[in-house]
Amino acid sequence: MTSATSSSLDEPDDAPVYRQPGFLSFLVSRLAAVFAMQIQAVVVAWQVYAITKDPLALAYVGLAQFLPMVVLLLPAGDLVDRFDRKRILQLSWALQALCSALLLGLSLSSTAQVTWYYAVLALFGCARAFTGPTLQSLLPQIVPRDQLAKAIALNSSIMKIAVIGGPLLGGILYAYGGSLAYAVCLGYFLLALLLLIRVPVLYKQTFTQMESTAWKRFTAGIGYIRAKPIILGVISLDLFAVLLGGVIALLPIYAQEILQVGPQGLGALRSAIAVGALLMGLYLGLHSIKRHVGLVMFTAVAIFGVANLVFALSTVFWVSFVALLIAGAADMISVNIRMTLIQLATPDEMRGRVNAVNMLFIGSSNELGEFRAGTTAAWFGAVPAAVIGGVGTLAVVAIWMSAFKPLRQVDRFDDATAA
Repeated sequence: MTSATSSSLDEPDDAPVYRQPGFLSFLVSRLAAVFAMQIQAVVVAWQVYAITKDPLALAYVGLAQFLPMVVLLLPAGDLVDRFDRKRILQLSWALQALCSALLLGLSLSSTAQVTWYYAVLALFGCARAFTGPTLQSLLPQIVPRDQLAKAIALNSSIMKIAVIGGPLLGGILYAYGGSLAYAVCLGYFLLALLLLIRVPVLYKQTFTQMESTAWKRFTAGIGYIRAKPIILGVISLDLFAVLLGGVIALLPIYAQEILQVGPQGLGALRSAIAVGALLMGLYLGLHSIKRHVGLVMFTAVAIFGVANLVFALSTVFWVSFVALLIAGAADMISVNIRMTLIQLATPDEMRGRVNAVNMLFIGSSNELGEFRAGTTAAWFGAVPAAVIGGVGTLAVVAIWMSAFKPLRQVDRFDDATAA
């Protein structure tokens, strides 16, 4: 970390964000929903594979959810900007609860027709297309502007608990049967709906007259992103940094062939990234970044790239573990700044469309990043693939710092205005 980073992180804010009316209910509501999604993802994958014994069936499980989500993200962003966001989130989670109920029914019927599972997962993907941009656009309506950075950090870190614990709980529940696991998922979604009722929307702004057609509204959102170097810079930085720098797809190879630590070591390596992000997110939830915001973000992405390079070249397990821990923490700093800048630099009536584009880029970068890592590992080997990714991340940082000077020069979050 540079001196700018450390000094920026040390200054405390005046009021804890968790005291904001309804924020804790929103946080626990989302936590319940993410637990349900994580549990369901593990259970449905195991169940489909148990029925088919075909590894390709697992690819279809992901594809069934990913394709409708990608197709509907941009239309969903338009609807989020035109209608009540809290109501859209309630309907989205209600549809996901229905999917859990349908999976429960399929499990109880002991059907061997996996097509029905794919159909339910496609419906689930449709619901998730609305959940993402709605959640991101609703948060600025729940907490005030000066608390938004801490709210995003705390929200992101708490979600890591579900990402870490959800799959573990799903595996335990599946040992007692898929039906019980789906029933628990249904319960979690219903709990999320009940808690969301208690969340007041205190900072909703009055929207100006919007464009008359869906196409004009969509192009207005794209035009706004292109016209704002801060937003275009952070969205594209995330796309290329994750596309080039991700090493998650290579972890099984490192665990088995390079570090020789087996499946237990693989689990530890995967958890290191999440634990690093969780700890840093909790810290940022209490001590938000005050100064040199743009420089801190670029520094964090550079540290992410260096940490991945250390991991790429390491043959010692604890060195690799610490490198991934640092990478996860650095990534959380970068994510916190990027998400906060996007929210603050976007007018409320356009947040749905902008967040939908951002989520489309994030989803694409994650999927394509794993594909990039896998293909380069197949061509050159796992270590060269990881090294290429780390070097590529550092190159992206250098290019983006030069190409997006306004982003680099952002000092305080308040400098990112929606004007």
